[in-house]
Amino acid sequence: MTKADIVNEIAKNTGIDKASVLATVEAFMETIKESLANNENVYLRGFGSFVIKERAEKTARNISKNTTIIIPAHKIPSFKPAKTFVSVVK
Repeated sequence: MTKADIVNEIAKNTGIDKASVLATVEAFMETIKESLANNENVYLRGFGSFVIKERAEKTARNISKNTTIIIPAHKIPSFKPAKTFVSVVK
């Protein structure tokens, strides 16, 4: 399902015009991105959590050049679904 499909589905179910729904979905996603960029986790009860995970520094290999490279420690966004969400998907 794409963002356009989500917008169409919400507009159909609520009767709100697509432009307003699209603006709301865009604002929702932007708010989550900004929160994670500021190291703030986002918790949506019954849906899941958007959290920042820290990856440690590690050594990797470039096979084509046969060299070793160091991948520095970094942070990545992650999503952990709520138990009620997981039970619906099963």
